[in-house]
Amino acid sequence: MGTQIRAQAEMDSGLLPVSAPDQAGIESIHPRLRLHPQFHSQFLPSDRDVTVYLPPGYDESPQRAYPVLYLHDGQNLFDPRTSFVPCRTWRVAETADAVIGAGEVEPLIIVGIANAGEQRINEYTPTRDWRMGGGDAQRYGDLLAGDLLPFIADNYRVLDGPQHTGLGGSSLGGLVTLYLGLRHPGVFGRLAVMSPSVWWNHKSIVAYVNERGPEIVNKPRIWLDVGDAEGHRTLADAQLLERKLEANGWRLESDLHFERVHGGTHDEAAWAERVGPMLKFLFRG
Repeated sequence: MGTQIRAQAEMDSGLLPVSAPDQAGIESIHPRLRLHPQFHSQFLPSDRDVTVYLPPGYDESPQRAYPVLYLHDGQNLFDPRTSFVPCRTWRVAETADAVIGAGEVEPLIIVGIANAGEQRINEYTPTRDWRMGGGDAQRYGDLLAGDLLPFIADNYRVLDGPQHTGLGGSSLGGLVTLYLGLRHPGVFGRLAVMSPSVWWNHKSIVAYVNERGPEIVNKPRIWLDVGDAEGHRTLADAQLLERKLEANGWRLESDLHFERVHGGTHDEAAWAERVGPMLKFLFRG
Protein backbone atom coordinates (compact mmCIF):
# COMPACT_ATOMS: atom_id res chain seq x y z
CA MET A 1 0.00 0.00 0.00
CA GLY A 2 1.47 3.37 -1.05
CA THR A 3 2.22 6.17 1.38
CA GLN A 4 -0.66 8.38 0.22
CA ILE A 5 -3.16 5.52 0.31
CA ARG A 6 -1.90 4.42 3.73
CA ALA A 7 -2.38 7.94 5.10
CA GLN A 8 -5.91 8.09 3.74
CA ALA A 9 -6.67 4.63 5.11
CA GLU A 10 -5.59 5.71 8.58
CA MET A 11 -7.88 8.75 8.38
CA ASP A 12 -10.66 6.56 7.01
CA SER A 13 -10.49 4.25 10.01
CA GLY A 14 -12.64 6.80 11.89
CA LEU A 15 -12.63 7.98 15.50
CA LEU A 16 -15.26 7.81 18.18
CA PRO A 17 -16.49 11.22 19.39
CA VAL A 18 -14.25 12.80 22.01
CA SER A 19 -17.31 13.91 24.00
CA ALA A 20 -20.99 13.04 23.95
CA PRO A 21 -23.01 15.90 22.41
CA ASP A 22 -26.28 17.08 23.87
CA GLN A 23 -29.09 19.34 22.64
CA ALA A 24 -28.13 22.30 24.82
CA GLY A 25 -24.54 22.02 23.73
CA ILE A 26 -25.38 21.73 20.06
CA GLU A 27 -27.70 24.75 20.21
CA SER A 28 -24.89 26.77 21.81
CA ILE A 29 -22.92 26.15 18.62
CA HIS A 30 -25.82 27.13 16.34
CA PRO A 31 -29.42 27.86 17.40
CA ARG A 32 -31.02 25.93 14.53
CA LEU A 33 -29.23 22.62 15.08
CA ARG A 34 -31.27 19.70 16.37
CA LEU A 35 -29.68 16.56 17.82
CA HIS A 36 -31.13 13.05 17.62
CA PRO A 37 -28.75 10.91 19.69
CA GLN A 38 -28.18 7.21 19.11
CA PHE A 39 -30.40 6.81 16.08
CA HIS A 40 -31.20 3.11 15.72
CA SER A 41 -31.60 1.21 12.46
CA GLN A 42 -32.96 -2.22 11.66
CA PHE A 43 -30.22 -2.75 9.07
CA LEU A 44 -26.97 -2.21 10.98
CA PRO A 45 -26.12 -2.89 14.63
CA SER A 46 -24.34 0.37 15.49
CA ASP A 47 -26.41 3.35 16.63
CA ARG A 48 -25.24 6.81 15.59
CA ASP A 49 -26.03 10.43 16.38
CA VAL A 50 -27.91 12.45 13.77
CA THR A 51 -27.67 16.25 13.71
CA VAL A 52 -30.14 18.35 11.71
CA TYR A 53 -29.50 21.89 10.47
CA LEU A 54 -32.64 23.95 9.83
CA PRO A 55 -32.45 26.88 7.40
CA PRO A 56 -33.22 30.51 8.27
CA GLY A 57 -36.96 31.07 8.49
CA TYR A 58 -37.86 27.43 9.14
CA ASP A 59 -39.90 28.15 12.28
CA GLU A 60 -41.41 31.31 10.81
CA SER A 61 -42.73 29.52 7.67
CA PRO A 62 -44.72 26.55 8.99
CA GLN A 63 -46.31 25.78 5.61
CA ARG A 64 -43.06 25.55 3.69
CA ALA A 65 -41.22 22.29 2.93
CA TYR A 66 -37.53 22.04 2.07
CA PRO A 67 -35.04 19.94 0.12
CA VAL A 68 -32.65 17.86 2.20
CA LEU A 69 -28.94 17.13 1.94
CA TYR A 70 -27.66 14.13 3.91
CA LEU A 71 -23.94 14.24 4.77
CA HIS A 72 -21.76 11.44 6.11
CA ASP A 73 -19.20 11.82 8.93
CA GLY A 74 -21.60 13.99 10.89
CA GLN A 75 -19.09 14.40 13.74
CA ASN A 76 -17.02 16.69 11.51
CA LEU A 77 -19.71 18.98 10.14
CA PHE A 78 -20.93 21.21 12.96
CA ASP A 79 -19.53 20.48 16.41
CA PRO A 80 -15.86 21.24 17.22
CA ARG A 81 -16.07 18.92 20.25
CA THR A 82 -16.62 15.80 18.16
CA SER A 83 -14.62 16.52 15.00
CA PHE A 84 -11.83 14.26 13.75
CA VAL A 85 -9.40 17.12 14.30
CA PRO A 86 -10.55 18.84 17.52
CA CYS A 87 -12.03 22.31 16.97
CA ARG A 88 -11.86 21.98 13.17
CA THR A 89 -15.18 21.34 11.41
CA TRP A 90 -16.68 21.80 7.95
CA ARG A 91 -18.56 24.88 9.27
CA VAL A 92 -21.64 23.63 7.45
CA ALA A 93 -24.22 25.63 9.42
CA GLU A 94 -22.35 28.93 9.12
CA THR A 95 -21.69 28.46 5.42
CA ALA A 96 -25.26 27.39 4.66
CA ASP A 97 -26.58 30.45 6.51
CA ALA A 98 -24.31 32.70 4.42
CA VAL A 99 -25.15 31.30 0.96
CA ILE A 100 -28.87 31.01 1.74
CA GLY A 101 -28.89 34.55 3.10
CA ALA A 102 -27.20 35.79 -0.08
CA GLY A 103 -29.85 34.12 -2.23
CA GLU A 104 -27.26 31.87 -3.88
CA VAL A 105 -28.72 28.63 -2.51
CA GLU A 106 -32.33 27.65 -1.92
CA PRO A 107 -33.13 27.14 1.77
CA LEU A 108 -32.53 23.51 2.65
CA ILE A 109 -32.29 21.13 5.58
CA ILE A 110 -28.91 19.46 6.11
CA VAL A 111 -28.67 16.19 8.02
CA GLY A 112 -25.33 15.08 9.45
CA ILE A 113 -25.04 11.32 10.05
CA ALA A 114 -22.25 10.43 12.47
CA ASN A 115 -20.03 7.60 11.34
CA ALA A 116 -19.94 4.40 13.38
CA GLY A 117 -16.31 4.71 14.50
CA GLU A 118 -14.57 1.39 13.98
CA GLN A 119 -17.29 0.33 11.52
CA ARG A 120 -16.77 3.34 9.26
CA ILE A 121 -14.66 1.51 6.69
CA ASN A 122 -17.18 -1.34 6.52
CA GLU A 123 -20.18 0.94 6.07
CA TYR A 124 -18.60 3.36 3.60
CA THR A 125 -17.22 0.78 1.14
CA PRO A 126 -19.28 -0.95 -1.57
CA THR A 127 -17.00 -3.94 -2.10
CA ARG A 128 -14.85 -6.13 0.12
CA ASP A 129 -11.10 -5.65 -0.15
CA TRP A 130 -9.06 -8.76 0.63
CA ARG A 131 -6.65 -6.78 2.84
CA MET A 132 -8.91 -4.22 4.52
CA GLY A 133 -12.34 -5.85 4.60
CA GLY A 134 -15.34 -3.59 4.14
CA GLY A 135 -18.28 -4.04 1.80
CA ASP A 136 -21.32 -3.03 3.91
CA ALA A 137 -22.29 0.06 1.89
CA GLN A 138 -25.42 -1.62 0.57
CA ARG A 139 -26.72 -2.12 4.13
CA TYR A 140 -25.72 1.44 5.02
CA GLY A 141 -27.78 2.59 2.04
CA ASP A 142 -30.70 0.55 3.37
CA LEU A 143 -30.29 2.35 6.71
CA LEU A 144 -30.52 5.71 4.93
CA ALA A 145 -33.40 4.93 2.57
CA GLY A 146 -35.33 2.58 4.85
CA ASP A 147 -34.91 4.19 8.26
CA LEU A 148 -33.39 7.67 8.27
CA LEU A 149 -35.21 9.30 5.36
CA PRO A 150 -38.63 8.28 6.72
CA PHE A 151 -37.60 9.47 10.20
CA ILE A 152 -36.60 12.89 8.86
CA ALA A 153 -39.80 13.13 6.81
CA ASP A 154 -41.87 12.33 9.92
CA ASN A 155 -40.16 14.97 12.04
CA TYR A 156 -39.39 17.80 9.60
CA ARG A 157 -41.05 19.46 6.63
CA VAL A 158 -39.23 18.00 3.65
CA LEU A 159 -39.82 17.89 -0.09
CA ASP A 160 -40.06 14.41 -1.55
CA GLY A 161 -38.32 12.96 -4.60
CA PRO A 162 -34.73 12.65 -5.85
CA GLN A 163 -34.70 16.19 -7.26
CA HIS A 164 -35.04 17.41 -3.65
CA THR A 165 -32.79 14.85 -1.93
CA GLY A 166 -29.00 15.04 -1.84
CA LEU A 167 -26.21 12.91 -0.41
CA GLY A 168 -22.62 13.87 0.20
CA GLY A 169 -19.31 13.17 1.87
CA SER A 170 -15.56 13.20 1.53
CA SER A 171 -12.88 10.54 1.14
CA LEU A 172 -14.62 7.20 1.80
CA GLY A 173 -17.73 9.32 2.34
CA GLY A 174 -17.33 10.52 -1.24
CA LEU A 175 -16.94 6.94 -2.42
CA VAL A 176 -20.10 5.71 -0.69
CA THR A 177 -22.00 8.77 -1.91
CA LEU A 178 -21.29 7.97 -5.54
CA TYR A 179 -22.03 4.28 -5.06
CA LEU A 180 -25.37 4.88 -3.34
CA GLY A 181 -26.31 7.65 -5.75
CA LEU A 182 -25.81 5.29 -8.68
CA ARG A 183 -27.50 2.42 -6.86
CA HIS A 184 -30.52 4.51 -5.80
CA PRO A 185 -30.96 7.28 -8.41
CA GLY A 186 -34.67 7.31 -7.64
CA VAL A 187 -33.85 8.35 -4.06
CA PHE A 188 -30.77 10.60 -4.28
CA GLY A 189 -30.69 13.07 -7.14
CA ARG A 190 -27.90 15.42 -6.00
CA LEU A 191 -24.49 14.09 -5.01
CA ALA A 192 -21.52 15.81 -3.36
CA VAL A 193 -18.53 13.58 -4.14
CA MET A 194 -15.60 15.28 -2.41
CA SER A 195 -12.04 13.90 -2.57
CA PRO A 196 -13.42 10.41 -3.22
CA SER A 197 -11.40 7.32 -2.28
CA VAL A 198 -11.40 5.97 -5.83
CA TRP A 199 -8.45 3.75 -4.89
CA TRP A 200 -10.60 1.40 -2.80
CA ASN A 201 -10.39 -2.25 -3.94
CA HIS A 202 -8.54 -1.64 -7.20
CA LYS A 203 -10.80 1.27 -8.19
CA SER A 204 -13.92 -0.90 -8.28
CA ILE A 205 -16.09 2.24 -8.26
CA VAL A 206 -14.92 3.03 -11.80
CA ALA A 207 -16.25 -0.30 -13.03
CA TYR A 208 -19.50 0.42 -11.20
CA VAL A 209 -19.85 3.76 -13.00
CA ASN A 210 -19.42 1.94 -16.31
CA GLU A 211 -21.97 -0.68 -15.26
CA ARG A 212 -24.68 1.57 -13.85
CA GLY A 213 -24.17 4.79 -15.76
CA PRO A 214 -25.78 3.72 -19.05
CA GLU A 215 -28.82 2.34 -17.19
CA ILE A 216 -29.67 5.61 -15.42
CA VAL A 217 -31.98 7.79 -17.51
CA ASN A 218 -32.33 10.68 -15.07
CA LYS A 219 -28.75 11.32 -14.06
CA PRO A 220 -28.12 12.58 -10.52
CA ARG A 221 -26.48 15.98 -10.47
CA ILE A 222 -22.91 15.47 -9.26
CA TRP A 223 -20.40 17.82 -7.67
CA LEU A 224 -16.99 16.13 -7.90
CA ASP A 225 -13.87 17.73 -6.45
CA VAL A 226 -10.28 17.04 -5.52
CA GLY A 227 -7.40 19.13 -4.21
CA ASP A 228 -4.20 19.17 -6.23
CA ALA A 229 -2.23 18.85 -2.97
CA GLU A 230 -3.92 15.56 -2.01
CA GLY A 231 -1.31 13.54 -3.85
CA HIS A 232 -0.72 12.69 -7.50
CA ARG A 233 -2.62 9.41 -7.34
CA THR A 234 -5.69 10.94 -5.68
CA LEU A 235 -5.78 13.70 -8.27
CA ALA A 236 -5.34 11.29 -11.18
CA ASP A 237 -8.06 9.00 -9.80
CA ALA A 238 -10.56 11.86 -9.53
CA GLN A 239 -9.76 12.97 -13.07
CA LEU A 240 -10.32 9.39 -14.26
CA LEU A 241 -13.66 9.32 -12.49
CA GLU A 242 -14.69 12.58 -14.12
CA ARG A 243 -13.85 11.20 -17.58
CA LYS A 244 -15.83 8.01 -16.91
CA LEU A 245 -18.87 9.99 -15.79
CA GLU A 246 -18.74 12.09 -18.96
CA ALA A 247 -18.34 8.95 -21.08
CA ASN A 248 -21.47 7.55 -19.44
CA GLY A 249 -23.71 10.50 -20.16
CA TRP A 250 -23.06 13.17 -17.54
CA ARG A 251 -22.63 16.66 -19.03
CA LEU A 252 -20.16 19.15 -17.60
CA GLU A 253 -21.77 22.19 -15.97
CA SER A 254 -25.21 20.72 -16.55
CA ASP A 255 -25.42 17.67 -14.31
CA LEU A 256 -21.71 17.37 -13.50
CA HIS A 257 -19.20 19.84 -12.09
CA PHE A 258 -15.55 18.90 -11.60
CA GLU A 259 -13.54 21.16 -9.31
CA ARG A 260 -9.78 20.87 -9.12
CA VAL A 261 -8.88 22.93 -6.07
CA HIS A 262 -5.50 24.63 -6.20
CA GLY A 263 -3.64 23.82 -2.99
CA GLY A 264 -6.54 21.74 -1.71
CA THR A 265 -5.62 19.11 0.88
CA HIS A 266 -7.32 15.99 2.26
CA ASP A 267 -8.69 17.32 5.54
CA GLU A 268 -11.61 19.04 7.24
CA ALA A 269 -10.27 22.56 6.72
CA ALA A 270 -10.05 22.01 2.96
CA TRP A 271 -13.51 20.48 2.70
CA ALA A 272 -14.96 23.36 4.72
CA GLU A 273 -13.78 25.72 1.97
CA ARG A 274 -15.67 23.69 -0.64
CA VAL A 275 -19.04 23.54 1.13
CA GLY A 276 -20.27 26.87 -0.26
CA PRO A 277 -19.42 26.19 -3.92
CA MET A 278 -20.83 22.66 -3.61
CA LEU A 279 -24.14 23.93 -2.23
CA LYS A 280 -24.35 26.55 -5.00
CA PHE A 281 -24.02 23.91 -7.70
CA LEU A 282 -26.33 21.30 -6.18
CA PHE A 283 -28.99 23.62 -4.68
CA ARG A 284 -28.92 26.81 -6.72
CA GLY A 285 -31.11 29.61 -5.42
